Amino acid sequence: MEHLELVARLAGARIGATFNQYTASELRRERLGGYLAAREGAETILVGEAAGYRGARVSGLAFTSERQLTGSGPAEASATIVHRVLAELGLEDAVLLWNVVPTHPGTASSNRRPTRAEVAAARPFLAELTCGRRVVAVGRVAAEALDAPYVRHPSHGGAQAFAEGLRAAFATIPARRATRAAFL
Repeated sequence: MEHLELVARLAGARIGATFNQYTASELRRERLGGYLAAREGAETILVGEAAGYRGARVSGLAFTSERQLTGSGPAEASATIVHRVLAELGLEDAVLLWNVVPTHPGTASSNRRPTRAEVAAARPFLAELTCGRRVVAVGRVAAEALDAPYVRHPSHGGAQAFAEGLRAAFATIPARRATRAAFL
């Protein structure tokens, strides 16, 4: 199973000075492995900047907070917005969510922009997951790393622009492909 190998490589990776939330957490590794297996057939990938301190650092899944998974723990505004818009579009289960840097740059209570070296160190994971998929970059960091068009990141007042950008991005995908579940 390719996704289990990717998770194992990621858990063992050193990506600059980022915190690798998968190294010491079997739960996060299992969640990520299950998520990647469920989205294996996803034709579209939304790629953000990096794991957030209230999101993937805790949950193990990009653009996903622990509260969204379990009903308790920290919530993350960007995660809430991303999942809400994808649900409104009927695409929540048909899109793979990932980050340019899948580990967390920052501290347990703050985020920072990943360095160029961290982006470069994470590139093999990004290349593996974007291969053969339509890529939608979420924010300028992702757009620069992917050399791809982007939608506005939902943070810092960007929720409306993010939603409009995502609607426009998915308007170009034929309906039968956009609504197909990733696990079919």
